[in-house]
Amino acid sequence: MEILLLGIYSCFVWLIFFKLKWLPWNIVSQVIVITLPILGLTVLILLLNVVAPSSHDVRVVNYVVPINPPVRGLVTEVPIEPNRPIRKGDVLFKVDPTPYEIAVRHCEAQTAQLRVQLVTAEANSRNFKEQLKGATGQKEALESKLELSRKRLLQFKELADSGAGNRFDYEQAQADVQNLEGQLASIVATEAQAREKLAAKTPDGDQDEVANVKAQLARAEAQLADAKWELSQTTYYAPANGTVVALTLRPGAMAVPLPMTPAMNFVEDEQWILAIYRQNEVRRIEPGQEAEVAFEMYPGRVVKCKVDSIMWATAQGQLPIGTMNVAGGVAPVPPNCLAVRLLPDARERDLFLAAGAHGAGAVFTDSGHAIHILRKVLVRISAKLDWLILKLH
Repeated sequence: MEILLLGIYSCFVWLIFFKLKWLPWNIVSQVIVITLPILGLTVLILLLNVVAPSSHDVRVVNYVVPINPPVRGLVTEVPIEPNRPIRKGDVLFKVDPTPYEIAVRHCEAQTAQLRVQLVTAEANSRNFKEQLKGATGQKEALESKLELSRKRLLQFKELADSGAGNRFDYEQAQADVQNLEGQLASIVATEAQAREKLAAKTPDGDQDEVANVKAQLARAEAQLADAKWELSQTTYYAPANGTVVALTLRPGAMAVPLPMTPAMNFVEDEQWILAIYRQNEVRRIEPGQEAEVAFEMYPGRVVKCKVDSIMWATAQGQLPIGTMNVAGGVAPVPPNCLAVRLLPDARERDLFLAAGAHGAGAVFTDSGHAIHILRKVLVRISAKLDWLILKLH
């Protein structure tokens, strides 16, 4: 653009001083002619850098998800191919499910056994109530018999003492009383035991035995759910639309949850277009402003965009806490720079951009509209220059 402006300026100088000779060509005019374009271009470029800042570092970055299976196992199938589109929910790979199927069957058997035990415990709880009713009834009957036997014992004693009765009947009555007292003591103990078991309840109103079996059943059901979840994780599905670029995973490999390197790297289709600016260049940039980008992979084409946001946090803005030093952002940003995220216009949404695509562009702020055209011309010249492949081999 500067060369074009200098060319136009040179034509006017030639017309005025040489062709038409309106002004004399002397030392003064020569100094003015040379100084004027230098000052003019300097002021113009400085203004453009403020009202339409340009960036020669425009990047296309994608989310890259490290894929690691949640369970350990031998890889049995990898149905995908590298560098091929993958839809969300497609199978990425499968792990041998045999150990996890065995674990599920074991948990199912344990759960079924505990359910039977729960039915038995609930039946025993009901039996305790019936046992208490029966013991109470037997105790009342034995108390009546014992009272009658004691009266007869007194009668037989009086008859035996007076000589009117048989001594054997008195001794038999004594034996009957002692027998009934023993039976009554046994029934009272049974009744007390039944009352104690019925009184031992949890806050939920369950008997201790029933509550214990329910707790074991709950643990078994949780183990079964965990085993089923682990079995479901033996087939790993694509988390989003994307592709796997470098696929090294093959059947027979061992996949583990925490490896030194991931099983594969999944590149999502969602992209970010980042224009890298020095910090003093973004003071007039705001969301919604127009932007244009020329990517090297599409020579001669200018992609229309809108400013989405400025990434105000970079890795240089973080201090290491302990041993942790996590870099912020989705891509490394040069020191003393900030990234501006650009969103392609609706008509450019179907444009394919490779992850890592590079280009140059500019953002047109809300001021200096009169000279925005100069920056747009510069962007288009840059796009045309991308047709040139400058190498000697």
